[in-house]
Amino acid sequence: QVQLVESGGGLVQAGGSLRLSCAASGRAFYAMGWFRQAPGKEREFVAAISWSSGRRYYADSVKGRFTISRDNAKNTVYLQMNSLKPEDTGVYYCAADSSTVVPRSPPQAYDYWGQGTQVTVSS
Repeated sequence: QVQLVESGGGLVQAGGSLRLSCAASGRAFYAMGWFRQAPGKEREFVAAISWSSGRRYYADSVKGRFTISRDNAKNTVYLQMNSLKPEDTGVYYCAADSSTVVPRSPPQAYDYWGQGTQVTVSS
């Protein structure tokens, strides 16, 4: 049974940092992604990483502030979020791609999703 379990969300002031984790189990994947969804908005891509090469891909809105990484031994993907802004607020989801090693942005490219973790950035 495939499971993606996120953790690390919370409440932080603007300018602060949080680190999200996503532990994957049940099968191997080619790439992992992070998405977020704010109230009343569509789910949007944040970052993605290839399990094998470590190749990364970021949304323009988070470049230079967020870093995605992975620990292959632990089957865990991380999202280090620095210089957080109120507009970063939302539910953050981890997702797994079982089709290609190329990290991709469309949500439709991902086959499995975690339950989400809330990130709230206060101004």
